Amino acid sequence: MAADDVDRIVSAWRRERPGLDVAPLEVFSRVSRLARRLDRARGTAFAEHGLDGWEFDVLSALRRAGTPYELSPGQLVTETLVTSGTMTNRVDRLAARGYVERHPDPTDRRGVLVRLTPTGMDVVDAALADLLAHEHQLLAELSGTERDDLAALLRRLLHPFETDAG
Repeated sequence: MAADDVDRIVSAWRRERPGLDVAPLEVFSRVSRLARRLDRARGTAFAEHGLDGWEFDVLSALRRAGTPYELSPGQLVTETLVTSGTMTNRVDRLAARGYVERHPDPTDRRGVLVRLTPTGMDVVDAALADLLAHEHQLLAELSGTERDDLAALLRRLLHPFETDAG
């Protein structure tokens, strides 16, 4: 396989700092470069549907919840890793766009549930389809087995950092 930019960077560091183990750069510089490409692909896919990344995150959390496609604000906070104040603002903005609506929580008189509207479902489903098309393109150089192997290795690498690894 032909050398890439990371190979050239690593080679230069090995030349300049021969006593330093720069092997992690071979992995993490590539992961970082892929992450930037993925961020651009996601931005493109979401923009095609008039969404920001945070909007997709909230809508997709509700969509993944299954019928009736609703979660409490606290569950949304957990799913999207933002503060409760931030989530309140996000739900307000999504409700104003007609993508979600609030309903009383039947199990908690003081609570509310945030529910995906049919319009919200349509936009998140379409954005997801476009996102996956972009992501398939990013993975096109790998066979199915290579993708599975890469996913397993990344899972193993991320495991110690995940808050809910089980």
